[in-house]
Amino acid sequence: MDILEQMLKRAQANPQRIVLPEGDEPRTLEAANILLRDKIAKLILIGNPDTIRQMAKEKGYEYIDEAELFDPINDPKMPVYANLLYELRKAKGMTEEEAKKKAQDPLYLGCLMIKNGDADGELAGARGTTADTIRPAFQILKTKPGCSIVSGAFLMFTPAKQLGENGFLLFADCAVNPNPDAKQLAEIAISTAETAKAIAGIEPRVAMLSFSTKGSAKHELVDKVSEATKLAKEMAPELAIDGELQADAALVESVAKTKAPGSAVAGQANVLVFPDLQAGNIGYKLVERFSGADAVGPILQGIAAPVNDLSRGCKVQDIVQMVIITANQAIK
Repeated sequence: MDILEQMLKRAQANPQRIVLPEGDEPRTLEAANILLRDKIAKLILIGNPDTIRQMAKEKGYEYIDEAELFDPINDPKMPVYANLLYELRKAKGMTEEEAKKKAQDPLYLGCLMIKNGDADGELAGARGTTADTIRPAFQILKTKPGCSIVSGAFLMFTPAKQLGENGFLLFADCAVNPNPDAKQLAEIAISTAETAKAIAGIEPRVAMLSFSTKGSAKHELVDKVSEATKLAKEMAPELAIDGELQADAALVESVAKTKAPGSAVAGQANVLVFPDLQAGNIGYKLVERFSGADAVGPILQGIAAPVNDLSRGCKVQDIVQMVIITANQAIK
């Protein structure tokens, strides 16, 4: 996994301020100790400082003292964050008292720290749902200019070295949007191409997937992908992007020569954009289970600052990897 090694070195060379809202969650705390030991990031752990220190002491996590421990109840800077939230949300009807209470929610507080310039990125989700993580990001950080949708990409490290980038590909959207329309699908494609450049350091070749290749089938579902491809090319004419393509035409050169001759992407795609969440989620899990691929993610895309989500079943190493990815997003 040379790409992960490159990301690690990049993070160590330019440590970013990453906030972990679940500072007293056991796996998060263990991961934090590793991250601090290896000087991968500057960490802000949200939670009761006494509780975090006691947990670290009991486990022998000697590097936790190098993190900033932020008390969401008693820290003297809390009024600054509460006022920031009020100013951001008062037009939506939020009162000052509601903002004061909501700012104490670690997931809101983490995004407020980023918005205030006190942190560069956030990772959460070991305890909560994806919606819990994304909601504050939408309300406080919003989406990047020119992007109206947040999506989730997976880094897929497969043993099929003849495919993608020596077996490495990005899959999207596998985590967020059940049924994006053509414009949203185009934005997902562009966001995933940006992730390929920023995180993996590769030149993206984006395939817009369907059950049809270049009009071989007629259906409104095919029309959506075809329209999304057209829009993506208009929005980002510098990108290598093509569709609609069946998966084999996107990945296998011999098939591409028959089904999509002359395509600059077909047969050598390293970014696969699925037409909807069902296809994307099923697709990455099938590849992971059948081929023994390593799936790293989801990496949330389209937010104005790096905010990433964990599975509630995540392992310590997953947290470490996702902090490295979040740091790389922040660097870019």
